Amino acid sequence: MKMSKASDGSREPLVHKGIMAGSKPEQPWMVYLSTFVAVCGSFAFGSCAGYSSPAQAAIRNDLSLTIAEFSLFGSLLTFGAMIGAITSGPIADLVGRKGAMRVSSAFCVVGWLAISFAKGVVALDLGRLATGYGMGAFSYVVPIFIAEIAPKTFRGALTTLNQILICTGVSVSFIIGTVVTWRVLALIGIIPCAVSFLGLFYIPESPRWLAKMGRDTEFEATLRKLRGKNADISQEAAEIQDYIETLEKLPKAKMLDLFQRRYIRSVLIAFGLMVFQQFGGINGICFYTSSIFEQAGFPTRLGMIIYAVLQVVITALNAPIVDRAGRKPLLLVSATGLVIGCLIAAVSFYLKVHDMAHEAVPVLAVVGIMVYIGSFSAGMGAMPWVVMSEIFPINIKGVAGGMATLVNWFGAWAVSYTFNFLMSWSSYGTFIIYAVINALAIVFVIAIVPETKGKTLEQIQALVNP
Repeated sequence: MKMSKASDGSREPLVHKGIMAGSKPEQPWMVYLSTFVAVCGSFAFGSCAGYSSPAQAAIRNDLSLTIAEFSLFGSLLTFGAMIGAITSGPIADLVGRKGAMRVSSAFCVVGWLAISFAKGVVALDLGRLATGYGMGAFSYVVPIFIAEIAPKTFRGALTTLNQILICTGVSVSFIIGTVVTWRVLALIGIIPCAVSFLGLFYIPESPRWLAKMGRDTEFEATLRKLRGKNADISQEAAEIQDYIETLEKLPKAKMLDLFQRRYIRSVLIAFGLMVFQQFGGINGICFYTSSIFEQAGFPTRLGMIIYAVLQVVITALNAPIVDRAGRKPLLLVSATGLVIGCLIAAVSFYLKVHDMAHEAVPVLAVVGIMVYIGSFSAGMGAMPWVVMSEIFPINIKGVAGGMATLVNWFGAWAVSYTFNFLMSWSSYGTFIIYAVINALAIVFVIAIVPETKGKTLEQIQALVNP
C-alpha cells in the first residue's frame, strides 16, 4: 500500500514535542481557552435536552396544554436538531467553525427568549424548534472545532469535554428546574449561549479551516497562537498544508460523493457508530428514566439524582484516559457494559411481569439502569463524536459530518418516539432488543473501527482512506 506523507513516520509532526531546542514545553493556554468557549455550546446543548423534564407539569398547567401539545413541544427539539445537523456542515465550511458556533448560539438565545415569554403554544413551539436547531448544530461543530485545534497528544481528552458538558447541562437543568419557574429556567439557558457567543470574539479560528480557505498568513499566525510563541510549528504546518494541497486537487464534495470507494470506510465507521449509539436505547432510557423507575417501584426522585450524578462523574473520570486507553478499548468496554445493563433491567421487568421476587425487582431495575448509564458515559456517549471528528478528510468533513449528525438525531427521535410503544408491547423484551443491538455494536467496533489514539488527523485519514 502506498504511504502518503501524512502517514510516513519521517513526517511525524512535532505538535507537542516540537518546540525550540533547549526551551521548556509551553502549556497551550489558547487551546484550553478555545476549548472552554466551544464547550459552553455543549453545556447549552445539555440545557436544551434537560429542559422539558422538570418544566413539563408547570408548562402544561400555565398554558393549558394537552398531552399531545406538550408531546409536540418535546419532539420539536429533535426535528430542529435534524435541521441543524443538515445545515451545520455547509455553514461551518462556508463561514468557518467560529461562524457556525455563532449561528448556533444565536438560534439558542432567540429560542430561549421565545419560550420564556411565550403566551401560547405557537411561540413555545417556535422557541423549541430554534433551540433544537442550535443544539443540533452545536453537536456537529463543537467536536470538529476542538479536534482541529488540539494537539494530537490530548485531542481525545479535550474532545471528550464535549460530552462532559452535555451531561452537566442536562443535570444542572434537572436540579435548577426543581427550584425555579419554567420561564426563569429558560432565561437561565441563555447564559451559556451568551458566554459562547461573546467568547468567540477572543479565540482563533480553526487553523485547518484557514489553510483550506487559502488564508496562509492567518493559518500560520493562528497555529503559532495555539501552540505557543516559542513552539516550532514548521513541521506541523507543512504537513497540514501538504494534506490540504492534495485535497484541493479533488472536486468539491457532494452528498453522493460520500459513497465513493475512497470515502466509504470513513462513512461506514462514523455512521455505524452513530446508529449503534442511538439505537442501543440511550434516548428512550434517558427521556423516560423516571417512568422506568416508577414502573419498577423504585423512588423516582432518588433514582433521577443518582442517574444525574453518575452520568457526570463517569464521563468526567473518562476524559483523562481517552488518550491513554484509546478510543477502541473504551468503545468495547462501554458496549459490553450496555449489554449487561440491558440484561439486568430485562430480568427485573421479567420478574415483575411474572409476579416473581417482588423485592428484587426495584433493586435490579436501578442497578441495570445505572450500569447502563455508567457504561454509556464511559465510552459510547463521547467516543462516536471523537471518532467522527477525526475520521473524515477535510474536503468532505462538512457534508459527511452533517449527515452523520443527522443520522444521530434521527436515531434519537426514532428511539424516544418508539420507547413507550415497545414498553407497552413487552417491558423486558424492549431491553432484550437493546441488548442485542449493543452486542452487534461490539462486533462492529472489533471488525471496522480503527484506533486513532496518538495520530494526527492527516495520519488517520491516510490510514482509513489510503
